[in-house]
Amino acid sequence: MSILGMTLSYLLFSVLHFVQFVLAITVCGLYGVDLQRAHSQGKYIDGKWVYAEVVGGLAALTAILYLIPFILRFAAVTIWSFVLFVLWIALFGLFGSMYIHEDPEGNGDIQRMKNAVWVDLANALLWLVAFIASAAYWWTHRDRRTRFTGRAKLGRNVSTRSTAWTA
Repeated sequence: MSILGMTLSYLLFSVLHFVQFVLAITVCGLYGVDLQRAHSQGKYIDGKWVYAEVVGGLAALTAILYLIPFILRFAAVTIWSFVLFVLWIALFGLFGSMYIHEDPEGNGDIQRMKNAVWVDLANALLWLVAFIASAAYWWTHRDRRTRFTGRAKLGRNVSTRSTAWTA
């Protein structure tokens, strides 16, 4: 099934990566408020918030790059998606331990950070889904060719071992 030449899998991946992009930019905004406030007041900028911005920026950039159709064909996409999943889980653990059990008591900043923690978890889960989906996509759509010339395509039941010439 294709719409305007795009397959259903590409459309689904595009929707997934668009949502990842939106949530990554959301995280950058949620954590960037505190960084901007600390910078404007000349206070110490905590590395935890910088880490959140870096992870959000990497995820946003990656999501934009993944919208390019041919990039999804590389095995590195699966590995990088897993790396981003681990980074998001670390971010969720870092800020979750600080804010999940915190009572905001009307403090808007603490409530914003509690919300940011759940956005971190949503990002982590989306990158896990992207990892699993890209691994499945790569496994089923990989291009298997002969080892020496690379011209002949191999079927599922064809051995990749070569018949070595012996004298």
